[in-house]
Amino acid sequence: MIRYPLRVAGQMTRVLDSGGAGPLMVLVHGLGSRADRWERNIDRFAAHSYRAVAFDLPGHGFASKAPDFDYSIEGYRKFLAAFLDEIGAEKAVLVGASLGGHIAGALAGTDPGRVDALIMVGSTGLRPFGPEMRAAAPKNLTDMSREAVQARLRRGILDASYITEDLIDEDVRINNSYGAGDALRQLGRYFAERIDDDIVLETLAALGGQPSILLVWGANDQSIPVAVGEAAHAGLPGSRLVILSETAHNPYIDKPEIFCRVVLDFLGGTLGALVADDVTYR
Repeated sequence: MIRYPLRVAGQMTRVLDSGGAGPLMVLVHGLGSRADRWERNIDRFAAHSYRAVAFDLPGHGFASKAPDFDYSIEGYRKFLAAFLDEIGAEKAVLVGASLGGHIAGALAGTDPGRVDALIMVGSTGLRPFGPEMRAAAPKNLTDMSREAVQARLRRGILDASYITEDLIDEDVRINNSYGAGDALRQLGRYFAERIDDDIVLETLAALGGQPSILLVWGANDQSIPVAVGEAAHAGLPGSRLVILSETAHNPYIDKPEIFCRVVLDFLGGTLGALVADDVTYR
């Protein structure tokens, strides 16, 4: 796996790239996160002949945190499309976690021909947040104190070995770096005022099953409960839902081997081949 900077639509980002000439898989991280959250997955996908690529969304990680970027689903959708253009990809498998799933779903909804398959992991954008959660968003998104960062990591990841003191310190420094505060405040305002205008469920349902959609949820997800995934599965004809036990909002971190196997089985048309107590198929 190599890492390199890339300019996309006037913004700088950092790319993690497995290389190779296989089908492209683009991994899109969630809110307040960054590309290296996918480190446990990229090489596993590459071992099965995919070129797996992750990047930092603007306002996150080592990407630009410009005050004039459109920090919204539409702004990020355009950035994702521009990213595909920049790396010379006509289409890709999109794997998006949380807000990343929302962004990937938005691109699939507006330009389904660019998406070979859509995997949404504990995704937002499938049900409105509602006024209470939206009102809390500005504070939740801008509190990047060490205590808040640690609590956020522990809520989203059950594997305690992953949440090291170094990881917490790194998250604190990155999310308090120059420009990050303003970017997160803009995202907070967007959440409070407009995010429920950008739900993608109906748009995806209208596509009639193309691209194919896999929903993956952690059974212990406290951020976006399993019930959201179950309702989305019911509302998306032809979709599949997989629930992984003893995982939280980031099942690809808690159980990377099983997560990757599920995704690869889905892409290979053999979903359900893995029989395990901690995997439930719908």
